[in-house]
Amino acid sequence: MKFLGAPLFLPFASFILLATATAELSSGSGSEFNIEPFHINLSSQFSRLKTLVQQTQLPEQALYPVGPEKGMQLDVLRALKSEWVSSTYDWEKEEKELKSVSHFTAKIENITVHFVHERSEDPNAIPVILLHGWPGLFYEYLPVVKPLTQTASTGVSYHVVVPSIPGFSFSSPPPLNWTIDDTARIFNTLMTEVLGYERYALHGSDWGSSIGYSMYNTFNTSVRAAHFVFLPSPGPSLAEIKEKNITLTEDEKVTAERAEEWSASDDGYFILQATKPNDIGLALYDNPVGILAYVGAEVKRWSDPRAGTPPSLLTSTALLTLVSLYHLTHTFLSSVWIYAQNANVLGSGHTKAATDAPMLFTQYKYNTGFWPEEYIKQVGNLVAYNERDFGGHFPGLDNPPALIEDIRDMAKYFKA
Repeated sequence: MKFLGAPLFLPFASFILLATATAELSSGSGSEFNIEPFHINLSSQFSRLKTLVQQTQLPEQALYPVGPEKGMQLDVLRALKSEWVSSTYDWEKEEKELKSVSHFTAKIENITVHFVHERSEDPNAIPVILLHGWPGLFYEYLPVVKPLTQTASTGVSYHVVVPSIPGFSFSSPPPLNWTIDDTARIFNTLMTEVLGYERYALHGSDWGSSIGYSMYNTFNTSVRAAHFVFLPSPGPSLAEIKEKNITLTEDEKVTAERAEEWSASDDGYFILQATKPNDIGLALYDNPVGILAYVGAEVKRWSDPRAGTPPSLLTSTALLTLVSLYHLTHTFLSSVWIYAQNANVLGSGHTKAATDAPMLFTQYKYNTGFWPEEYIKQVGNLVAYNERDFGGHFPGLDNPPALIEDIRDMAKYFKA
């Protein structure tokens, strides 16, 4: 995989004035949720991160001549480490991009929920919530936020909400026995009671697909359209595909083989985080290069092999900013606990969601899971199944133009 050192994003339009953005939140329930504008200010901490990175020693040479299938490669890690502390990487510039959208916090069930909220100027815009997973953050959706608020040629625009899962970045850690369904509940509260959106659409990837599917199933009068790129139910094995004579396109064959490979040899992180989250969480708590090796290996393997080339924005800069956020917010430990709290969320069967709301699904060629159309129909009211020949597990960075189109497609089916 190629990671380029180019800037992550094209410049955004000028962001909404703080007073205006705050006023827009007044359509919610008011002071009971302690809604406040949130200001990102991590630059003063970055100098310490830089010192830690500079002081971290790496082996002189690789122990064995192996490829990425055995984890982060030493030469790749060394190059990323060098870039992190060089003038090539500009944290203040990256932080400025983070600030180019409007951030807020609200107190919901004693959890401080951080969220991005950008409204369209179109009074008929559709509210949509974008849900991330691990090791993603709200950050992975920044390239699509502003474009979605703009009115497309089809007349479609959105009011965009991107929350941070409890325990991730600027959202506080949840109680010990917190589940995906609990997060679904407070995110529905965020949309309906805090922000005042009675009906809304959603998009989910990774853990965000599990949260989103719970919302789609449970809050079926509020969620009136859903788009997924991942599902909390298992897809078929290659043997099952052959046994059931399921015909695959050439791109689907690639995805099916990647999903099989992931199941066979790339789920060690899942087992570790589901059973011993403190081991890895405490080991890397104050170790930015360690987080880079661990998270970077997953991001690289799960992404399109062409990452960093257009339309991908998943450059080395993007990866370093993602890891910087984990370290600077001290949330790597609390983020991995989502696995221990929801170890059995994937289950083994397929349950039809209790809703008539339309569901859309996009299979990105280099994602780590594969679900043919026949399987998607088993879990929801499928109205559109699309394939993308570029992109992987993080489409907001892997292929933002395609994800923007995918989310805009929901407007065709949205039931207000």
